Amino acid sequence: MKEVTIYTDGACSGNPGPGGWAAILIYRDQMKEISGGDLKTTNNRMELMAVIRSLKILKQTCRVKVYSDSAYIVNCFHEKWYVKWERSGFKKNEDLWRLLLTLYRKHDVEFVKVKGHSNVELNNRCDELARAAVPK
Repeated sequence: MKEVTIYTDGACSGNPGPGGWAAILIYRDQMKEISGGDLKTTNNRMELMAVIRSLKILKQTCRVKVYSDSAYIVNCFHEKWYVKWERSGFKKNEDLWRLLLTLYRKHDVEFVKVKGHSNVELNNRCDELARAAVPK
């Protein structure tokens, strides 16, 4: 199984407001940067979108390590909040959580929490890309 490393981040100017997301995918010695934005969104939606869009790019089932500074996403998977959410109903962002869970189950995904705005070079790069993707 191919092993892919992904760094993700989301940004929002106002919450809600215009927002951007970004991801860096690494496979062997190849690195790909992706980003996008939305005119009216929230920071959590942009964090989710970064993971979703990066997992959607993968053409086959992979072992994936996702580095994120989003406690919302990382804690959801570490503490398995999504199990309860699927049973009792999603309170927010149901559309994106359902899509992410479908992609999560297609791959072997591990989530790793990184401290935002610290000395993690690729997390900082994702932050730059996400902020640059916020529609003006």
